[in-house]
Amino acid sequence: MRLPLVATIACASALPGVAIAQQIPSDGSPHGQIALGAGVAPDYDGSDEVRAIPFVLGDVRYRGVTFEFRGLRGRVDLASDPRFSIGPVVGARLDRNNVDGPVGALPDIDTAVEAGGFVGYRFGGDELGQGSIQTELSVTHDVSGTHDGLLATASAGYAAIRNPDMFLSFDLQTTWANADYSRTYFGITPEAAATSGLSVYRPGSGFRDVGAGISAGYYFSRHFGVIGRVGANYLVGDAADSPVTRQGSRWQPLGGLTLSYRF
Repeated sequence: MRLPLVATIACASALPGVAIAQQIPSDGSPHGQIALGAGVAPDYDGSDEVRAIPFVLGDVRYRGVTFEFRGLRGRVDLASDPRFSIGPVVGARLDRNNVDGPVGALPDIDTAVEAGGFVGYRFGGDELGQGSIQTELSVTHDVSGTHDGLLATASAGYAAIRNPDMFLSFDLQTTWANADYSRTYFGITPEAAATSGLSVYRPGSGFRDVGAGISAGYYFSRHFGVIGRVGANYLVGDAADSPVTRQGSRWQPLGGLTLSYRF
């Protein structure tokens, strides 16, 4: 069963903090922003084809706790601090099936559920965050038994513009993956090689990719605005050398445009 792919924004700088999106309600009620739209993403890890996707972003803050949504990934920032963030994260990594060509002859991969935690810190910037550098490290592990792998993603974002109605940020990121993950998504067993015609391949642990992106948003009224993002990851190491990637592409683009509502 192929589920619809929803874009996951890895870098926390994709949305400005809800505290600067509007004045914090004096009664302590929930406040934040939700953005819905459409975009494109790779059909699967290492694919050279893209498909249309729903594009979902959101931050909701309540009693000092921020609930953040990036597509199929959600997390909770438990720190009531404008610079420091920490908390749990859970998300889904979608399946690979119904693929054309030799890769389609490889075993299907079920949807994976990954859980873990993140920690981040913002350096510099004014009271709204403009000019700041946001750093973050997240670590997740498959808890569904699909790939049983471990992934660690480090990112850094620069808030070039940050005011109550507009933001522009740039970010860089890289992900390290262990051998269990790499062999599930990029490896080819002798049995799979015999059915697909691809070479046997047994990758190990190491850095999977490096990436960069640009996020921007503008609120044209008190409640409504637009938020967009363009970016790409570039597969490196064993992921790049896989016959799966050679059938596709090392470039993994991601982009989308949303209509945002803040409250």
